[in-house]
Amino acid sequence: MKTVVVRYQVKPEAASQNEELIRQVFVQLERERPAGLHYQVFRLQDGLGFLHVASSRGDGPQANPLTTLDAFRNFVANIKERCTEPPQTTLVQLIGKYDGLG
Repeated sequence: MKTVVVRYQVKPEAASQNEELIRQVFVQLERERPAGLHYQVFRLQDGLGFLHVASSRGDGPQANPLTTLDAFRNFVANIKERCTEPPQTTLVQLIGKYDGLG
């Protein structure tokens, strides 16, 4: 499994638009329910920072189902114009996880 963490900061005037574009990605994910994907997005306490965590099975350019979604392509299309700090992508390796929420 491959897990990627992406963090960036948007301009104050772009924060609401960025959140709405992300919400549209989740609408399409709920509708299409692609297999092999775990995706979470967090808005940081300052209201301008965003953190995405995506885990997918497989390797290669087509391994991440997110990249096939129209809503995701729309989200990333102009992201640099919305940012004060561009997206920083880091590959991470899961050591362990616990889900006591149910």
